[in-house]
Amino acid sequence: MVIEQSFITVTDKAAEKAKAILTKGGIADAALRVFVVGGGCSGYQYGMDIARNREANDIEIENNGVRLLVDSKSALLLDGAEIDYVDDLMKGGFTIYNPNAVHTCACGSSFQTADGSGTPRACNS
Repeated sequence: MVIEQSFITVTDKAAEKAKAILTKGGIADAALRVFVVGGGCSGYQYGMDIARNREANDIEIENNGVRLLVDSKSALLLDGAEIDYVDDLMKGGFTIYNPNAVHTCACGSSFQTADGSGTPRACNS
C-alpha cells in the first residue's frame, strides 16, 4: 500500500538530492528507508538508507516524487516530520524536523519524546 497523503513530507531540496543520489547509483526505482532506533545522546536516533525492497511491516509513502519506506514502529515517532536537505558551511546532509521531539542534542541526529522513552548514549558511539 502506498500512502499519497503522507505523515512525512519531503522538501523540494531533499527530493531533488534523493532523486539525484538514486539516479547516480543506477537505482532510480529504489526508495529511501527512514527509521528511528534507540540511542544517540537524547534517546532516539534517526537513520536513513537506500532500500531496494519493501519489508513486511513497512509503510510506503510517495512524497514529492520520492518513495519512502518507514517501519511501523518508526512511523509512530515520525508522524508529522519533514525531511530536508541542508548544504551550508556548518552542516550538510539530510535533516529531519520532527514535531514529536521535545529535546534534541547539539548534533541534531538524536531526539527525545515527551514520554522520555529511548535509551540515551554518548554522541558518535
